[in-house]
Amino acid sequence: MFAQIRQWYERNFSDPQVVILAILLILGVVLVVTFGKMLAPVFASVVVAYLLEALVLRLQRFGVPRLMAVLAVFVAFMATVLVLFFYITPMITRQLGQALAALPSYIRQIQTYVAELPERYPQIVGEAQVNEILGKIGEEVGRYSSTVVSPSGLVYLIGLVVFLVLMPILVFFFLKDKDQILSWFRRYLPRNRGLAMSVWHEVDAQIGNYVRGKVLEILIVWVVTYVTFLALGVPFTMLISMLVGFSVIIPYIGAAVVTIPVAIIAFIEFGLTMQFGWVLIAYAIIQMLDGNVLVPILFSEVVSLHPVAIIVAVLVFGGIWGFWGVFFAIPLATLVNAVLRAWPRQEPDDADGATATTAES
Repeated sequence: MFAQIRQWYERNFSDPQVVILAILLILGVVLVVTFGKMLAPVFASVVVAYLLEALVLRLQRFGVPRLMAVLAVFVAFMATVLVLFFYITPMITRQLGQALAALPSYIRQIQTYVAELPERYPQIVGEAQVNEILGKIGEEVGRYSSTVVSPSGLVYLIGLVVFLVLMPILVFFFLKDKDQILSWFRRYLPRNRGLAMSVWHEVDAQIGNYVRGKVLEILIVWVVTYVTFLALGVPFTMLISMLVGFSVIIPYIGAAVVTIPVAIIAFIEFGLTMQFGWVLIAYAIIQMLDGNVLVPILFSEVVSLHPVAIIVAVLVFGGIWGFWGVFFAIPLATLVNAVLRAWPRQEPDDADGATATTAES
């Protein structure tokens, strides 16, 4: 038993660079898990600065000095944040309030429709089944109502204000003093870190392409859905289009989950009419164009992962870090994949073959 453990250790940790890589990964996980909530504004600012760095470098290629490029990108970033905060967010908040106010009416309409099912389809739906469905609807509505009206909303608002104050400051200094910050970190890293740097360069290219592409995909799907649903007269257009836009974060699952509120709102607003059908057809076309046209264009250089690996990554990292774990599930899965592929090891077959060759000679 101990001999097998020793052989496994020698196969996987005989190289000092592998040990350094393992230590850096463990320290990174411990840092995020232990201080994740405390340093959330810092981590979020690092991510934003990482995304904006590509724009700064692009301006520098056109001969713009580093400081001027940082200022230009930062001003554009702040203008976007202000538009989101003073225009988009109030609209979404207002529509969310309207949706919550209309929720009892929607529930009554659904209950009335369900109660009529035994009369319309007596051979398929029984009265006992209808009563059970109505009871479950009442339970779920009561549970979600108690969740929405809670003191945690005030805590969330305070946290949002802290983010809005701290993040712009941190993002600016991360962009402006990037070289000084990185050189300070390098002083505390081991010198024999070639393997860790090779893994980082590979992951850097993959994660950068993915995150920037995913943000662009969210915005495109959001805008296209908003314009389409606005033209079709769907209520709560900004709220619904935001849900559709963010649904692309979780491949396969997000689109299926968001289909439910889209179909329910369209059904309650239009009933079983042609307008209801047009809404569903438009939504299906948007999802089809996103999956078959937009995604291949934006993510042509990203390492493809098996659907099972994506779903497992979403479940694992989402369970650990919530929304941000879901958002970064695929980049984190790419990191794990890059580490596994770059991890040098001595294969047992190779060792046995070398031993056999030595014995024959």
